[in-house]
Amino acid sequence: MSKQFKYDRNIPFDNLPLLPPPDENIITIEVLKSLNDANKALAELKGLARMLPNQAMLVNTISLREAKASTEIENIFTTDDELYKSLTLNSQELKGNAKEVLFYRQALWTGVKNLEANKQIDSDVIIKIYREIKQVNDGIRPSQTATVVKKRDRGLLGGTVVYTPPRGIKIIKAKLNNLFDYINDDETYDYDPLIKLAISHYQFEAIHPFRDGNGRTGRILSILMLIQKGLLEFPILYLSAFIIKEKDDYYNLLNSVTTRNNWKAWIIYMLKAVEQTSLYTINKIEEIDNLFNTTLELISNKLPHIRKETVELLFEQPYISPKRLIDNNIKSLNTAKKYLNQMELLGIVSSTKIGKEIVYLNIDLYNLLSQD
Repeated sequence: MSKQFKYDRNIPFDNLPLLPPPDENIITIEVLKSLNDANKALAELKGLARMLPNQAMLVNTISLREAKASTEIENIFTTDDELYKSLTLNSQELKGNAKEVLFYRQALWTGVKNLEANKQIDSDVIIKIYREIKQVNDGIRPSQTATVVKKRDRGLLGGTVVYTPPRGIKIIKAKLNNLFDYINDDETYDYDPLIKLAISHYQFEAIHPFRDGNGRTGRILSILMLIQKGLLEFPILYLSAFIIKEKDDYYNLLNSVTTRNNWKAWIIYMLKAVEQTSLYTINKIEEIDNLFNTTLELISNKLPHIRKETVELLFEQPYISPKRLIDNNIKSLNTAKKYLNQMELLGIVSSTKIGKEIVYLNIDLYNLLSQD
């Protein structure tokens, strides 16, 4: 059983231990078995993604599902229809919770682009991600901000304090510097990347460096670590879906690390999340790829003048506007509308009006993505 130590949830946890935790708390037979299963599933996912002829087509779709799920963990809900319709609007027209989801996806891509350029994960990129998610200009929470984490229940215990993170900019920055050293320095901290991912996710949430948006920022951090360590080439692991289904365990196990130093159960939980969401994503990618190939074959036979690249655009997101089809081959809006109307006659898309604009829904892709 994990060693008990003094902790008061109402006092800032300025003594949050630096990384790494003692090896005896994280390297066990149960952890190693879960680690093997997670790495196997993740390798299969990476291999499948590499074989796809157009990876970008699926990356957009999968990352949008991740964005939707991650915001739902924070009790920010939007219907699939609202979300996908909002993708056809420009940013000035976005409203409601769909806007929050799209901010998350923008933040994810901000992180990926920064990682490609710098190869390191640091405070600067995490602050950029946070600002994108929350659409604010501030950074590390200042000392006067009395941030606490409260119980999410709606019952009698709802709103009670369950955790008070470290307080003070110097303390927070010192904890973050230690975290990023642990993430980036694979010689000094020579652990399996998935072990690092689990430990780093806890540590970031425990530091809780921002006024709000820490959960969403932390989940993007986990995706970036998978890419940085070469476990994935694109942000396609749908990790938040698992957390939604196992939300109580997620928060309870985070708390058990804080209060009882119970790293083992937390790490096994995160490894299980990686394994199961890898298998889920493999299945989803195969379904999308099969649907694309079936659709492409139908269009090639019935509408041979429509190119493969145009069909691929139908699979970047369920709703598409005619102007999205305009390129070197389709040079006019009228031609784009004509092609979409022809595909509607085949039952591939269905037209609907959003504001003053007619957009087209990829019916089967929408149905596929709406299935959990």
